[in-house]
Amino acid sequence: MDYHATTPVDSRVADRIYQCMTEEFGNASSTDHEWGDRAEAAVKEAACQVADLVGASPRNVIFTSGATESLNLAIQGTVHHLERSSTKPRIAISTVEHKAVLDTCAALHKQGRIELIHISVDTQARLDLGQLEQTCARGIHLLCIMAANNEVGTIYPIEKIAEIAQSYQVPFLCDASQAVGKIPIQFSEWGLTMLALSAHKLYGPQGIGALVFCRDHPLEPLLYGGGQQKGLRPGTLNVPGIVGLGEACRLRAIEMSVDEVEIGKKRDRLQTLLQSQIPELVINGDRQNRLDGNLHISIPGIPNSTIIARVRHQLAISTGSACSAGVEAPSHVLRAMGLSEPVVEGALRISLGKFLTDNDIYQAAVILIQAVLALKHAMA
Repeated sequence: MDYHATTPVDSRVADRIYQCMTEEFGNASSTDHEWGDRAEAAVKEAACQVADLVGASPRNVIFTSGATESLNLAIQGTVHHLERSSTKPRIAISTVEHKAVLDTCAALHKQGRIELIHISVDTQARLDLGQLEQTCARGIHLLCIMAANNEVGTIYPIEKIAEIAQSYQVPFLCDASQAVGKIPIQFSEWGLTMLALSAHKLYGPQGIGALVFCRDHPLEPLLYGGGQQKGLRPGTLNVPGIVGLGEACRLRAIEMSVDEVEIGKKRDRLQTLLQSQIPELVINGDRQNRLDGNLHISIPGIPNSTIIARVRHQLAISTGSACSAGVEAPSHVLRAMGLSEPVVEGALRISLGKFLTDNDIYQAAVILIQAVLALKHAMA
């Protein structure tokens, strides 16, 4: 039940990957023979499948190792270009962005290369669009807002944010890694400038992702090499991973709307089961506007690490983002939301996906309820 960290690979996706690894194993840049031609065709098909899912053109898709690399290319590539004109970029980000955005921008700010502006959220991790518009109106070179929060699941009004950014001619980068394949996104129609995604959040393989970008937005590469992907992201293309990403996107485009409704029903059932036996349980985030698979809870008075230690061999849930696991610090998302100390310390992220059964939901509820009741008894 940690689908926000990663999802199992759909068997249909795995079949396509296996075929690419064992039969159609050509290098997409080897244009002197048919094996290379077929690999190149497979990459182009995958670009179309990614583009179709997010409402973009295939020529806007650059394949990367995942959303972290995509975000770094988008942010650092923009900064590198602006520095050529001796402009010190002003970048605005929300306080609940993923560490790939926060830490990249913090490093650039520490180096004195950018001015960094933070946009705050409320106790449900919602943005104040008025503050966001004021920030854009004061003049910034890049706005970074995620499509959906990776901890509490709050969904952001990306279409409205893009409209505000456009009205002030501000490039808009959206980290959509938790949203793609779960909620509809229309990159071109909404006027996004750049969008990052990862395959392993939508039943594809780990280690592959994409940056979707407007070609009139100037970017400088972070790497140099063979000039692949128009020089923006050189290196031998990971054809099996790219094909897996493409197939995962194709399947989500077909099945997403039905799957997410069912996932939402399972989430609500789990929430009801937990609340029936743990009355002090708190639901974090925007309950009216969250990802269907997200259930972020707090049990005040019981440290989350204590619960995790008790259930970790039976139940896969987390205290927060997988990228921050093992870091001895409270969640920056919950801190930014201004939640009380007991709520922050008792926070658990449960995230559901399409392969969970009704019995899985029931068993998870039993395991978690028994653990909490036992800990409460021991602490009494």
